[in-house]
Amino acid sequence: MGNRGKLSGPLLDRIDLQIEVPALPAEALQGAPDGEPSAAVRLRVAAARNRQLQRQRKPNARLGPREIDAHCQPDESGAALLRSAVTRLNLSARAYHRILRVARSIADLAGSEPILSTHIAEAVQYRRFTKE
Repeated sequence: MGNRGKLSGPLLDRIDLQIEVPALPAEALQGAPDGEPSAAVRLRVAAARNRQLQRQRKPNARLGPREIDAHCQPDESGAALLRSAVTRLNLSARAYHRILRVARSIADLAGSEPILSTHIAEAVQYRRFTKE
């Protein structure tokens, strides 16, 4: 949990992605697969950025609350999941909008125009450590 206790809730609320990465033993690092090549990731990110620019003429990171409402609405099951997360985790309006913005980016990276419940679930996972 480290230094998280030293940061205020309002400050943490302004950070879009928060994940905890546990230390791995040396054996796990030595036997780990190489992973996805950087060139493939670069192509996927460029395609996602192009989708964003075509849809809203700016990257998702620059969307304001009204633009998030216009461009980041999830499907029905995603909306239900988000409502549940907001209630269960007592999320602020700022956190709600950040989850939608991150879910929009996750959907864009997956090549999906609709924001699905899987995209919402992943975005919530990136925020869940702020309220523990």
